[in-house]
Amino acid sequence: MEDNFKMVAKTLFGFEEILAKELTQLGAMHVKQGVRNVSFEGDKGFMYKANLGIRTAIKILKPIKTFRVNNEKDLYTNVYRMDWSKYMKSSGTLAVSATVNSTVFTHSQYTALKVKDAIVDKFRDETGERPNIDLRFPDLKINVHIDRSMCTISLDTSGESLHKRGYKTATNIAPINEVLAAGLIMLSGWDGQTDFIDPMCGSGTILAEAAMIACNIPPNLMRKEFAFERWNDWDVELFEKIEESLLKKTRDFHHKMVGYDKSPSAVAKANDNIKNAQLDDFITIKHEDFFKTQRAGEEKLHIVFNPPYGERLDIEMESFYKNIGDTLKQGYPNTDAWFITSNLEAIKHVGLRPSRKIKLMNAKLESRLVKYVMYAGSKKGKYMDND
Repeated sequence: MEDNFKMVAKTLFGFEEILAKELTQLGAMHVKQGVRNVSFEGDKGFMYKANLGIRTAIKILKPIKTFRVNNEKDLYTNVYRMDWSKYMKSSGTLAVSATVNSTVFTHSQYTALKVKDAIVDKFRDETGERPNIDLRFPDLKINVHIDRSMCTISLDTSGESLHKRGYKTATNIAPINEVLAAGLIMLSGWDGQTDFIDPMCGSGTILAEAAMIACNIPPNLMRKEFAFERWNDWDVELFEKIEESLLKKTRDFHHKMVGYDKSPSAVAKANDNIKNAQLDDFITIKHEDFFKTQRAGEEKLHIVFNPPYGERLDIEMESFYKNIGDTLKQGYPNTDAWFITSNLEAIKHVGLRPSRKIKLMNAKLESRLVKYVMYAGSKKGKYMDND
């Protein structure tokens, strides 16, 4: 039986609760929410499982040492004392990244450099050979986190950010991050039991993530590599077993998923990405202007989208968001519609009262995920909601 150890899953602001829920459902132990992170425990197999199966994590870190630091010398000495031969060979390659919240350590790159020096010096002193730096594909990726006087050294189990699922080859000017897209869909409560529309689908990210949620497909199956695949204790058989067990839990989907975009190039890109993700059986992309559409049928419908916002839209902002409200009101009865915007002023021009507003961050922009409930039975839409 493998020993359990502590791990930390990093996420975006506002997703801590759904990430904790995902980890618990996957079988993590001692799950604890932080700010932009959730800590938990599991064994090596669970580390593989979390990287493959968690939708709202950006990285899974494995802390290996925590110590107090008052100055640079403390940092160097503590890192130098660690037994790095457990984690890599002297002929291997490494990369170090750092995040700092400290009055002493104010530059993350300089902090990373000091840690790298300590590791390299240790190997050179003990073996006469030193590891090289490889920022793209290192054998070991190390994360340093300094919060005031506490320093935590972690191994980055993921490598590249987990939002890089591997299905996206084509993107638009401002594509939505896959982790953000998955989180929005999960916050919206969509469970794959209704039809789904993204009326401004861009490169198709929201649709791809929604289809994987509906079918319970692990989000990172298509990634080329995880960092742990280069570790000394990489167990390919265990990894394949975990992958197989996750694939056995996929489920059928019996509803329609549709994406609209008025840009022909976006439609082409979305189709490419959906095909790469092997989700084209579930999703149809149409070249349509959402403002000229209305829904077919009367069954419950779920809409999630990321309308364009920011300076590019300054002039038409009022009419654009008014059109969103009018289109929903006139053409989309019996619909739960959700969208994210960082243009907080724009929400006022929708002309409907949101039944929910959730504060999130989209990159560095403070944003809101808003929900509008369009009731059935009236084209004008009784859009008030009591939840």
